[in-house]
Amino acid sequence: MHKLIALSALFVSSAFAGYTVTYTGAPPAEAAAHASLVSDKGIRILKEGGSVLMDLWFVKTLPGGGEVEDNTAFPNLPNGALLAIAHFPEKHTDRRGQTIKPGVYTLRYSRYPVNGDHMGVAPQRDFAVLSLAGKDPDPAAQPNFAKLMSMSRVASGTPHPLVLSIWQEDKAPESAIEEFAENETIFHTRIGITEFAIIIAGVHEG
Repeated sequence: MHKLIALSALFVSSAFAGYTVTYTGAPPAEAAAHASLVSDKGIRILKEGGSVLMDLWFVKTLPGGGEVEDNTAFPNLPNGALLAIAHFPEKHTDRRGQTIKPGVYTLRYSRYPVNGDHMGVAPQRDFAVLSLAGKDPDPAAQPNFAKLMSMSRVASGTPHPLVLSIWQEDKAPESAIEEFAENETIFHTRIGITEFAIIIAGVHEG
């Protein structure tokens, strides 16, 4: 269980700190090539005041066959596997504080390397890596680490890819929002039978 969830006295609901969860329709045209693998009903996360933070269309099932490594929340998930399509109608920030420009992105699975550069980022090595959907046309592709980083740097326009922190949970409420330590907002959902969490707002400090 992720350390954020293991802490006691955390309040979980479908609306917290002004965020609410609702639903939207089919994926946008920019992600038409990926429509067969993702849900035809998107999850919409609204900010206080009703503006859209992001829309998410998760894959229907997670693939297996990945290489098992230490400190990973998804030990069987292959690097580069498609997790979701995301639409950001306005600018947002990733886990590093980098700008996510308005647009449609693929979220693919990866693990940060064990090279000393990412110590303290998260207790698990798992991340969702964002790439521009228009430049990621093959939903079945599983790009290796180097290729995925290159794709995401095109989206970020910086030397670092765009990333969101993710982990698998033992049990979590479906489509719920949780705020942790006043600076992280966590979205809990389910992909197939897998309980899943993603930090949708909040920059790593450290």
